[in-house]
Amino acid sequence: MTEITDHEAAQVDAANTSGKTPVVFVHGLWLLPSSWDRWRKVFEDAGYVTLAPGWPDDPNSVAEANRHPDVMAHKSVGDIADHYEDVIKTLDKKPAIIGHSFGGLLAQMLAGRGLSAASVAIDPAPFRGVLPLPISALKSASPVLGNPLNHGRAVPLTYDQFRYAFANAVSEDEAKELHNTYAVPGSGVPLFQAASANLNPWTEVKVKTKNSDRGPLLILDGELDHTVPWAIANAAYKRQKRNVGVTEIEQIPGVGHSLVIDHGWRNVADTSLAFVQRFVKP
Repeated sequence: MTEITDHEAAQVDAANTSGKTPVVFVHGLWLLPSSWDRWRKVFEDAGYVTLAPGWPDDPNSVAEANRHPDVMAHKSVGDIADHYEDVIKTLDKKPAIIGHSFGGLLAQMLAGRGLSAASVAIDPAPFRGVLPLPISALKSASPVLGNPLNHGRAVPLTYDQFRYAFANAVSEDEAKELHNTYAVPGSGVPLFQAASANLNPWTEVKVKTKNSDRGPLLILDGELDHTVPWAIANAAYKRQKRNVGVTEIEQIPGVGHSLVIDHGWRNVADTSLAFVQRFVKP
């Protein structure tokens, strides 16, 4: 059992008191739960109640994360997935789960554990069995994977690294604003785990793709994404499409990995909302 913070417990209490269907948002590397603030309002306006739990020990703000990056180190994919499972199991209703990047991987893992009523995995990081390794994905991960010592560190992205990995499809001015507003150091462990997943039969980076209680799943991928190109997202889709549950994939044109936080976020949010509404009533 992981420690549920007071802030997360308050979100759970509010969700349970509301009687509404919860939607749980899961952030990825180099972002914090606050990256979902605008999304949460969209879903709440549609009648849902929302939660955005953090990864274990997430700081409360971008400024705090950048001042004290060490607290974000050493977090493994298994640690993070278990924390979200602990939070979700305190909810009275099975939630929809929406995740981005490593959060998209986590959304699929949690769905595979039977914890989701419907899931949206946006630009999801690869899991064991997803084989493509495009050059752009390797370059995006190189700020961490390029130094083995980063396994035990929290690694920030410079502006140029963020520009390539996240913000390649927006203007220079917007890229700088996104980097200043949202970017925080990220634990090196998940990237090393994902990179070795197909070589390690005991890896934590696994999705139970055949679980019949997985629920409907939508995979979204940005057309111009360097970090999770279409080849990776489509391979994840192919691994899961034989599930008895609905499995769909859609490419969002003209956007990169920053699609959940940049100027086009509302289109991605509305696409995600429409999928959830098809299967889960507020």
